[in-house]
Amino acid sequence: MEALYHWCRRLYDDTAINYTICYDPFDRARMAHGILTTIELAATCLVFSVIIGVVGAWLQGSRFVWTKRIVQGYIQFFRNTPPLVQLYFFYFALGNLMPRSTNAYGFQEPMLDNFDWAVIALSFFAGAFNVEIFRSGIEAVPTATVEAAEALGYSRLKAYMHIVLPLAFRVALPALNNNLVNLIKTTTIAYAIAVPEMLYVSNQIWSDNVNVPEMMIFLLLAYVGLVALLVWGMHRWEHAMRIPGYGGGT
Repeated sequence: MEALYHWCRRLYDDTAINYTICYDPFDRARMAHGILTTIELAATCLVFSVIIGVVGAWLQGSRFVWTKRIVQGYIQFFRNTPPLVQLYFFYFALGNLMPRSTNAYGFQEPMLDNFDWAVIALSFFAGAFNVEIFRSGIEAVPTATVEAAEALGYSRLKAYMHIVLPLAFRVALPALNNNLVNLIKTTTIAYAIAVPEMLYVSNQIWSDNVNVPEMMIFLLLAYVGLVALLVWGMHRWEHAMRIPGYGGGT
């Protein structure tokens, strides 16, 4: 790695192409922290959004009318408003209504920080799409399969968890893959509430060093790498879960 650091420094001296994240230890450390924060934010939102999708799809099949209406209201609210507006709503509107606690220095601070609100907002945003994705997968499960599970004495919840959901998941994986890719890209809006992810850290670096083109190239390649890793993993998972003769499996 030292050879790379020295090469980046020579590149700057010879051509003025300034990748301080390579040769400057301070910039390198804060960019590493930004990358880890982006990965943590994306991974946490992926998990929670899938959980919301699974639970919401199950509630859509409820026998209670108001349960269905509440889920539909949630879907319409989060699908029909910009994610940045949602983030501001959670952070500035709901955040001001939350109780505060006293920290070790005697100052009042909110119970949830900006990272927590970013996770909440982005998870609910992506979860609204995941509900519909899982619903479409559930509707693709043959009715005879569900009736067979009921005939064997499965309750609605057990049939959903052990029979319907595993089959629906296979059908929903391609659409789920697309939504999770969009979620990773949407994590950049956390910049707006000062979550120290890659875009926020890059802004700090290019403000200090006036190397905007270099940092934008790095950001582009970094997100291409993150998304490519997710797509590769999802395709591997999709291939492993194929059932011959079901959902296009061969």
